[in-house]
Amino acid sequence: MITEIMGTRLAILLLMSGAGFIILEATAEPQFTAMYVFGDSLTDPGNNIYFNYSVTKANYWPYGIDSDIGPTGRFCNGKTLVDFIGEFLGLPLIPSYADTAAKGADILSGVNYASAGAGILEETGYHFGRVIPLGEQVSNFKTTLNQLRNQMQEEELSNYLAKAIVFVDMGANDYLNNYLLPHLYRSMTTYSPQQFADLLINLYTGHILELQSLGLRKFFIAEAAPIGCIPFIIGSELAPSGKCQNFSNNLVQIFNSRLKPLVYNLNSDHPGSVFTLGSSYQLFMDLRDNAEAYGFMEKDGACCGIGGRKGACLPNTVPCSNRDEYIFWDEAHPTQATNWILATWIYNNTSYTFPVSIQQMARM
Repeated sequence: MITEIMGTRLAILLLMSGAGFIILEATAEPQFTAMYVFGDSLTDPGNNIYFNYSVTKANYWPYGIDSDIGPTGRFCNGKTLVDFIGEFLGLPLIPSYADTAAKGADILSGVNYASAGAGILEETGYHFGRVIPLGEQVSNFKTTLNQLRNQMQEEELSNYLAKAIVFVDMGANDYLNNYLLPHLYRSMTTYSPQQFADLLINLYTGHILELQSLGLRKFFIAEAAPIGCIPFIIGSELAPSGKCQNFSNNLVQIFNSRLKPLVYNLNSDHPGSVFTLGSSYQLFMDLRDNAEAYGFMEKDGACCGIGGRKGACLPNTVPCSNRDEYIFWDEAHPTQATNWILATWIYNNTSYTFPVSIQQMARM
């Protein structure tokens, strides 16, 4: 069923995307040596499940209901965005950093450090218990780097890192699970929206450049998603009926507006490295606006959720049966079907990437 739907949606993508779309190419050899992922619950493969004091876990049924490997900690019914990106690149499934079984040759194709609930700021998401903020994710990469040094000579490692891709998707939680929770965090009373965005960008830049200084050269940086359009917000009194909440989306857009100049400056200041920006915000809004054309019959509600559209996907909740017709799997995360479309666009559609697509970056 999923194969038939994907085939139909690929045909629609080709028709609607125009000249900016390049047909997916089968690849025998990986297009990058490895992929290193830094992010939050949109890309977390299960790093949080190893923490006793964390409530942001998804290692129970019905999460993973459409996956061959079942519930792993991914906040999805199946594959996440970066799972599909990895497939397009010819890479095997990227292991989570916290998976103690992933070592030696298992980490040569990359490592996923993402943590549900985490943000750029160290304190973001603390009300969930233990999460891994971006700074700590970067530190975890240093541990991986030491492991790689035991497997490669220095010159080989340098070439390997230069041909790897870094996928970074952070920032949304710093609003959803920090700035927009004034009863728990002081950020809204301390910073104006512009000041808060500047704070995030400055810290974000530092972490990205730290990774670059360690030898990584190819970076994909994703915009923050429109958090005002998730079921948790749309299904609450915070948004007009059936519409996205503009206040939250406008905050995120202030942050996103600083990313394109950042990417431009990074490319200008660091020749030999490639930084590209994924227009995740516009991509998702375009998908939402054309939901029915892509086969989605429900764009606002969650397939798995208790208590209406904004409900959480609790253990043993019975999800909807038509999962491929829902944009959202739970109160905040896309379905596998949505992730496939987003990944396809991000990988090879130059309308949603600046200055190059991931596919083009692989050839550079």
